Amino acid sequence: MLSEFLASFRDFNIIFNLFSYLTFRSALAFIFSFTLTYILLGWFIKNYRTKFYERISEDVPATHIKKEGTPSSGGIIFIPVAIISTLLWTKPVLEVILAIIATAVMGVLGFVDDLSKLRRKDKKGGIRKTYKLIFQLGLGLLFSFCALYIFGEKAFLTQFLFFKNFFINIGIFYFVFVALVIAGTSNAVNLTDGLDGLATGVVIFPLAVLGLVAYIEGNFKLANYLNVLYIPNAGHLSVFASSLAGSLLAFLWYNSHPAEVFMGDTGSQALGGALASLAVLTKQEVLLAIAGGVLVLETLSVALQIAHFKITKGKRIFRRAPLHHHFEELGWHENKIVVRFWIASMLFSIIALITLKIR
Repeated sequence: MLSEFLASFRDFNIIFNLFSYLTFRSALAFIFSFTLTYILLGWFIKNYRTKFYERISEDVPATHIKKEGTPSSGGIIFIPVAIISTLLWTKPVLEVILAIIATAVMGVLGFVDDLSKLRRKDKKGGIRKTYKLIFQLGLGLLFSFCALYIFGEKAFLTQFLFFKNFFINIGIFYFVFVALVIAGTSNAVNLTDGLDGLATGVVIFPLAVLGLVAYIEGNFKLANYLNVLYIPNAGHLSVFASSLAGSLLAFLWYNSHPAEVFMGDTGSQALGGALASLAVLTKQEVLLAIAGGVLVLETLSVALQIAHFKITKGKRIFRRAPLHHHFEELGWHENKIVVRFWIASMLFSIIALITLKIR
């Protein structure tokens, strides 16, 4: 792509040799994504003339009513920009193509869901949860077969935390495992996307972790030093992660409180697909659960709330689920919740990175 073309001029001037380095390409991808997303989102918000806007559900605190009418589905801007940036600044190796496909397909699912909800006059609607889950699991199964093609027998291994050269052989359950990772991560990001800037900031940190891990695994010396699998083409995934991070940071410019635009299911489903595909393609599915600790807690809060409500016939553990709404009901200001969840996400991500050295 563009980086390869520019690198071919290294014989004319040594400066073009910079385009041969993944670190330089990742930095360019980040800057490109941030700049283009910032420009296009500004135009998108200013020229938003459609009747499709955010509809606020009755299931959230009453303070959210004022957000109704805010432009939604901002993911249709920052996701394509991240994909274009990736293709411009790295080689289209199979691992990168698979990550892009997973992200794009989940984004399309989210966009269809957004349209289904926004077209209705009431505040219900959207794709039925059962159908959505079947689609997510189906994509996960297809993705697992693609990963099997890339890794061969190594696909059945997932690296465990803390222990040197310790891998868990999942065997035939690998296909179900990957499907659950894809579906679970997508729904986790979707559940977290409930406050201005919350999901945007929370996702950036595990995305950075997986991007760094991808770079390490693509470098033979670093991979051996930190006792992780050496995956020759994994380094190119760091450009993909960097592109997404740049787009997300620009989106956060407009999505911070008070939000001028929401990502919608278009963005949240795509981001879940991106995180999950990065974890699977770097064989760090367990590490994702640590780096994405906030996403895990948000999902668990919903699962526990539903289970406890059914078992006790009406009693609740939290005042409202997901977890961020519980803190809203306790009287915490939205900004305080968002920043504290960002801090928690950063801490979880640091812990995830520490495990690499502990090995």
